[in-house]
Amino acid sequence: MKTKLLLVACSFLFLSMQCDDDNDSGITPEMLNNKKQEIISYINSFNCSESSNCNYIAFGAKPCGGPREFLTFPSSVDLPTLQTMVDEYFEMDNAYNIQTGAVSDCAIVNPPSTMDCVNGNCIIIN
Repeated sequence: MKTKLLLVACSFLFLSMQCDDDNDSGITPEMLNNKKQEIISYINSFNCSESSNCNYIAFGAKPCGGPREFLTFPSSVDLPTLQTMVDEYFEMDNAYNIQTGAVSDCAIVNPPSTMDCVNGNCIIIN
């Protein structure tokens, strides 16, 4: 009988220490995607007229550090607004990495060396 009671007590103890995957305060991939789309939509609401009007900004947070990628944008963008949006995304992405225990290849993502203005949008030329 003692063995059964001990087994039941251990089972309850084990179950009480399980992680709750339905944590409402966590960041989800959908939240990250929605925020990224918001930023891209903001950037796309501005146009460039030539490649010299194009700039770039570091975007996202790799688990090892550094940006995931670089986004291009025309110089007509309100930079403080864009920077705030990108900073918010960085914080969300970093929190998601911590929350999920994410790992990455730790490769350094270099900023674009060549950009061009194509059909009013800044793009990276490889």
